[in-house]
Amino acid sequence: MEHLAVALAIGISTIGPGLGQGIAASKAFEGMARQPEAAGNIRTSMILALAFMEALTIYGLLIAFMIMP
Repeated sequence: MEHLAVALAIGISTIGPGLGQGIAASKAFEGMARQPEAAGNIRTSMILALAFMEALTIYGLLIAFMIMP
């Protein structure tokens, strides 16, 4: 049962941030295409947002390690 809990912790904690990162990158590229002069600001904001989303995945990995027998 613990193995199932570990698999679910990893799986669920990666689905949300993965989708969020894809959407964020898509919208950032769309914004850069519309306003090339603001590309630097958009890129910086996107990288910061992606780092925060990636932290959620790392928290899921940490929980999975804590559950592991």
